[in-house]
Amino acid sequence: MQFYHSNLLNSVINVTHVFTTKESGNLAFHINETPLAVMDNHKKLAKELGYEKKSLIHMKQFHSSLVHIVTDADNFTNPKECDALITNKKNTPLMVMVADCSPVLFYDPFQEVIAVAHAGRQGTFKNIVKNTIESMHSNFNSKSENISVVIGASIGECCYEVGEEIYKEASSLSLEYAFRKKGEKYHLNISKILLAQLLASGIKEEHIDISKECTCCLSETYYSYRAESITGRFAGVILLKNSI
Repeated sequence: MQFYHSNLLNSVINVTHVFTTKESGNLAFHINETPLAVMDNHKKLAKELGYEKKSLIHMKQFHSSLVHIVTDADNFTNPKECDALITNKKNTPLMVMVADCSPVLFYDPFQEVIAVAHAGRQGTFKNIVKNTIESMHSNFNSKSENISVVIGASIGECCYEVGEEIYKEASSLSLEYAFRKKGEKYHLNISKILLAQLLASGIKEEHIDISKECTCCLSETYYSYRAESITGRFAGVILLKNSI
């Protein structure tokens, strides 16, 4: 399988992380594909990454700013309605699924805590990354300066054309700096907002890795809603392993 990784986390012995591609198949059950086919993709991914499929925790994502702390009651078959997950449980992979939105992975090596977040336009405007970091702090005593954040491929400014109403909404949130006007069209740079939010939350710049790949431009590699409309989902996955 073809995966993408971040140099920030590649050297961390007790963490496995990947960003999948179309080669891994669609991982979302709400897309127009049989559950058996999606389940088979999950089984193949679990085998490839060395975890039990039933141990994977994913989400019913709905573009919110809700953060969920994983408990023993959580399981693969009954995902929570939220857009971020946090855990310090070993051998419990967390997954965020996307098709143009930003898949965000977090890791605190001192408290041994991991998290994922789904940062689409709405979640970004609601500052879900700040909520995730604050939840890591309040629930696990994580300090911002110790957290590494990796963001996978997402739709770039080159392809993310939006209407004036979105620009006005962003302006009301003081986010107009992330727009570029091309003629009468507005183009939005979500990564620029996420970077600013992470820095404002105390994450060190050297602990941030944001992919420059555009899912819409690279729709042969990644699923892209903007490019394909009806499409699957690729994923960001992070797993805290037992310390060696």
